Amino acid sequence: MKAFVFPGQGAQYVGMGKDLYDNSPMAKELFEKANEILGFRITDLMFEGTDEDLKQTKVTQPAIFLHSVILAKTLGETFKPEMTAGHSLGEFSALVSAGAMNFEDGLKLVSQRAQAMQKACEIEPSTMAAIVGLEDSIVEEVCQSIDEVVVAANYNCPGQLVISGSFAGIDKACEALTEKGAKRAIKLPVGGAFHSPLMEPARTELAAAIEATEFNTPVCPVYQNVNAKAVTDPATIKENLVAQLTAPVRWTQTVQNMIADGVSSFTEVGPGKVLQGLVKKVDRKMPTEGFSTYQG
Repeated sequence: MKAFVFPGQGAQYVGMGKDLYDNSPMAKELFEKANEILGFRITDLMFEGTDEDLKQTKVTQPAIFLHSVILAKTLGETFKPEMTAGHSLGEFSALVSAGAMNFEDGLKLVSQRAQAMQKACEIEPSTMAAIVGLEDSIVEEVCQSIDEVVVAANYNCPGQLVISGSFAGIDKACEALTEKGAKRAIKLPVGGAFHSPLMEPARTELAAAIEATEFNTPVCPVYQNVNAKAVTDPATIKENLVAQLTAPVRWTQTVQNMIADGVSSFTEVGPGKVLQGLVKKVDRKMPTEGFSTYQG
């Protein structure tokens, strides 16, 4: 069984998707449609912008979504998923690629999500940190013991958990976790505390947009971040997408569940190789590959 997985924020790079635009008329048409929907030429920022341009949440999220989804569409017969999943933002790419919603609706939701998250970050400045080399349970206990907002946000792979919260909460947690024996506690260059209670204003805003969007039964199960389980029911997909903004990304458990359900290989579609690396940390013998450029 082949699984296709889609990356999230952080995988972006200047020049992403340009080869698709230049070599595939279908890709070019979709990119131009995206420029129209978004109301600005995101292709200019993706192909020739600066790292700073791409780091803006309102640009990053649609850019990664477009690169992943348009690349999947150009793969033709090569793209035959029997299960899909995406990391955080990547869940939208997974859902569109599996036919749970159309390209236009997916892009509009990703754009609304990015803007809502940006606003939430401005309401309460906050951040995230990667904790390496500790058991998940120790990280969870330390977060719970701190009298500031700080929670486990991304269960990326065994021994790597990202925490999310207020600046004070992250500072206190990093100090306490280092004392507990964490190999590293690294603050991340992100705009806010994603997948934490501080994203509640964004969750409320996005819930209405998701509710108003038409979802279909996907062509294969999509393993969603909130519960790491295979889902095909459109109503459940919607509920999980709304919950995703304030709930942790259970990527470790997602990969474990896909393996338990019989996956034989993972293919990452989109910029970077992050997810291939995380899959290998869960099961180093699992075959992985990635597509990040036009395949012809």
